[in-house]
Amino acid sequence: LSSPLQSQLSQALNGLSDRAKEAKEFLVQLRNMVQQIQENSVEFEACLVAQCDALIDALNRRKAQLLSRVNKEHEHKLKVVRDQISHCTVKLRQTTGLMEYCLEVIKENDPSGFLQISDALIRRVHLTEDQWGKGTLTPRMTTDFDLNLDNAPLLQSIHQLDFVQMKVSSPVPAPPILQLEECCTRNNSATLSWKQPPLSTVQVEGYILELDDGNGGQFREVYVGKETMCTVDGLHFNSTYSARVKAFNKTGVSPYSKTLVLQTSEDTQSEEQTLPFPVPLERSQLRRMSPFSSTLNLQPSFPGRSYFELRSSAHQLSLHSSLQSLNSAGEPIAWFSFDPASAHADIIFSNDNLTVTCNSYDDRVVLGKTGFSKGLHYWELSIDRYDNHPDPAFGVARIDVLKDAMLGKDDKAWAMYVDNNRSWFMHNNSHTNRTEGGITKGATVGVLLDLTRRTLTFSINEDQQGPVAFENLEGLFFPAVSLNRNVQVRALSMLWSITAAYPAPELAGRLPLM
Repeated sequence: LSSPLQSQLSQALNGLSDRAKEAKEFLVQLRNMVQQIQENSVEFEACLVAQCDALIDALNRRKAQLLSRVNKEHEHKLKVVRDQISHCTVKLRQTTGLMEYCLEVIKENDPSGFLQISDALIRRVHLTEDQWGKGTLTPRMTTDFDLNLDNAPLLQSIHQLDFVQMKVSSPVPAPPILQLEECCTRNNSATLSWKQPPLSTVQVEGYILELDDGNGGQFREVYVGKETMCTVDGLHFNSTYSARVKAFNKTGVSPYSKTLVLQTSEDTQSEEQTLPFPVPLERSQLRRMSPFSSTLNLQPSFPGRSYFELRSSAHQLSLHSSLQSLNSAGEPIAWFSFDPASAHADIIFSNDNLTVTCNSYDDRVVLGKTGFSKGLHYWELSIDRYDNHPDPAFGVARIDVLKDAMLGKDDKAWAMYVDNNRSWFMHNNSHTNRTEGGITKGATVGVLLDLTRRTLTFSINEDQQGPVAFENLEGLFFPAVSLNRNVQVRALSMLWSITAAYPAPELAGRLPLM
């Protein structure tokens, strides 16, 4: 072959090679789409099941209300008819007695005696006859139920129930702006105020305020709510903290605001200081201090609400809104949540990480965000969905527990797994203490971790399930659950009296065990 033809063939091969490379990349993209479609399908299916279950629950509640009305009508009708039976029976007995007496008088052979009582008897007979007048022998109540259930609109709505666009296309909020003129420190307290950008039209559902530990450590959420002002008390004196805030709506979470540096007073003087804003994003050299002792107490605040306190030796960090966010009515705040960072990839999170399910038929493990090493800890989990009689497991685990097997299969977890009829305890793949009594949709599983007595106990619907499950527990434990796609679990409010709790598994190695 001549050299020009070789060159021409080489160029053609280069072009074909480029197309082959593009085709391979396109195939990878398509395969990734297959995986994404499967994952989205599982998530969408779980959402659809939850929505339909909510409709069924609402219909069942309405059915119970309507049945109650029918029962009341039933009882009312029976009472009216029984009262009329009793009244008529008494009158009939009186009438029959009068008739029998009159017949005896007619048979008397003494004319003078008959004449003495005849007029009175005739009047009494006429009076008794009048008492059986019009309406007396007519039922006061009909046997029919004059109720007609109008279910046509609901049936029409059910037939019209269909899919619409599930995801809102509205943007996430813009970063909030800290209002520097309203931010101040006083003694060991700091008040922060923020607002949305003036020209922003995106709807905001709430805000998340974060503060570090005064040591340059990881940020922690100290407020989540709709208010735009928050006062944080009980900080270290003569310390420097960083604060930031972000907004959120149904679409997602905004970027953070600018990071602000807060300087608390050197002593307990009560003069108010205006923060030296604006502060650059680069932090100044921080004075190193001992970290928080990580003692966390959840205490009742307002009815139906809770707030938490973070104590550090003689000082305590307590959170309260300077307005009335905690006074608003609503369901209890569930501080306890699940940790996406340490969970198996098949776990699906929703409801601000308070609700979990799975896209696999195999058991997968998810941990709570807080680890415990001392004290008494109790939390509850609601079974929001339970299909095909699976056996989810609940308990505690080390941070390095197996995530792709049922909780309790290895020596890093202590658990109770339960189906619709019975439960077992399991640790290091050893099954013990089979106990009758299982779970259904709507059941509540309670976990009591007593590290003072070093025991673990379980309950179902507030009744203890079996004996004390495990003893001689020692070390750092995280709340844990294993489940598959047939189960959906929601963390309820958490109650405890604690001497050592560790927020987020990644901090467990940094904070000192106490």
